[in-house]
Amino acid sequence: MEKMLNKADLAAWMGKLDSHRLFSPALEDEDVWNYMPVDDAAKVQLNHPNTVRPPKGFVFPQREVLYEYSQVPGEAPVLNETLPDPAPAVVFGVRPCDSRGLVRQDIVFTKEYEDPYYHGRRAKVIYVGQACNAPPSANCFCMSVGGSPSAEDGLDVLMTELDGKYHVKALTPRGADLLAKGGDLFKDAQSSDKAAVEKAHAQAKAHPQRPIKDLGKVAGALKANFDSPAWDEMAKACIGCGICTFLCPTCHCFDISDEVKCSSPCKGERVRTWDTCQFPDFTMHTSGHNPRETLGSRLRQRVCHKFLYFVENHDTQQCTGCGRCVSLCPVGIDIVSVVERLGQP
Repeated sequence: MEKMLNKADLAAWMGKLDSHRLFSPALEDEDVWNYMPVDDAAKVQLNHPNTVRPPKGFVFPQREVLYEYSQVPGEAPVLNETLPDPAPAVVFGVRPCDSRGLVRQDIVFTKEYEDPYYHGRRAKVIYVGQACNAPPSANCFCMSVGGSPSAEDGLDVLMTELDGKYHVKALTPRGADLLAKGGDLFKDAQSSDKAAVEKAHAQAKAHPQRPIKDLGKVAGALKANFDSPAWDEMAKACIGCGICTFLCPTCHCFDISDEVKCSSPCKGERVRTWDTCQFPDFTMHTSGHNPRETLGSRLRQRVCHKFLYFVENHDTQQCTGCGRCVSLCPVGIDIVSVVERLGQP
């Protein structure tokens, strides 16, 4: 289903979606865009660069209570599962690199085991994407990892900005239902509209991006360079802050811990929180041995997970080329440069 929506009618469409919580990118601070609740649809402007935080938090929050526990002395412990049941939500303005990240999260949390916490949220969130007419960041490299500025993977709707209007394409039944709620606000896309959107997508692909040569040979080259001293050299500046993984749309590692709320009677919560392979104690064994005790070994793990191990296990890269880890690394570690140096034969 392909429709046209005047830009001036975007707020009116959002107003018809009152059965859902609405989110869109908004300027949170100077040059900092993030997804925020839509309080006034008239103020929504889908002309944003990449948000600092990707949209993965809508379905995989940074902190999540898995269950509550309690125990009265002399009695069996009581466990109360806390499965999520959020109100339906629509997230506008999702860039195609981030929606491709959602597809990779789906693989992790549903392929071999359907995580009920992730699935409970995923089923309630509708993603409305926005094609990139120009790269939103100087470090974009979506096309180097198999994506495109107008990729549809993981989205329910894809919007493309044209002159004074949006081309709006429903990609799933949920997306079609959203467009149906807009009623007369939408007009059928004509052949001239379809030609215009194809031209916009082609022009977007013509913009230069960060290149990775011969993606198909990267996994083999990384395996061949596993013991290269260059890993330590390229990781020397790392301060272990973890920003590269916390802001990554595909990173999904987590830790589970018990948070005691009361010791008598015993009450607490079992909590899942994001973790990162860039923290020194991420792989620390109880014996004290740490198989990744050096900065180089941890950088190698991050890069190989995305361009070697995930490829071997799922036949796709675990990087979608958003460029956040390059743009926001405080010490300038650049995953494209690392792959170009150690991921080439």
